[in-house]
Amino acid sequence: MKEKVLKTLNEQMNAEYYSAYLYLGMSAYADRAGFKGTAGWLLRQAHEEREHAEKIFKFILERGDAPALADIKATPPEYKSLEDVFKKVAAHERHVTDLIDAAASVALDERDHATYSFLRWFVDEQVEEVSTADDILGKFTAAGSNPGFLFNLDAVLGQRQ
Repeated sequence: MKEKVLKTLNEQMNAEYYSAYLYLGMSAYADRAGFKGTAGWLLRQAHEEREHAEKIFKFILERGDAPALADIKATPPEYKSLEDVFKKVAAHERHVTDLIDAAASVALDERDHATYSFLRWFVDEQVEEVSTADDILGKFTAAGSNPGFLFNLDAVLGQRQ
C-alpha cells in the first residue's frame, strides 16, 4: 500500500481500539450506576469496536504491510448521567464517521481501490451506528423527566444480543 493509505488505516485501526476502550469505560459507569442492561449494551458495543479494529488489522496484514499499534489514551473516568453517556456516544460516532469518510477519501485520492472497497463496509456501518445513537439519545428528549424511563430504557438496551 502507499504510505499515506497505510498511515490512514493504522490511524483508523487505533481509533477503533480507542472506541472499544471508551465503550468499555462507559459500560463500567453504567454497571456501577445500577443500569446492568445499558452496561451490557455498551459492553457489546465495545466488543464490536474491537472487532472493527481487528478487521482493519487483518486487512493491513493481507495487503502485506505491518499494523502499527499505538498507545490508547485514557477515557473519561466518570459521566454526569446516562443521558451524558449517550450524548458522548452520539458525538463519538459522528467523529468516527468523519474519520472513516476521510480514510475512504484518502484511498480514492491515492487510487487504492482495494482499500476503498474495504472501507465502504465501514462507511455503511457508520450510518447504522449514528442512527442507533441518535435514536437512543432522542428517547431521553421524548421522556423528559419521566422517572420510569431510565429503567425501561435499561431493560430495552439489555435485550441486545
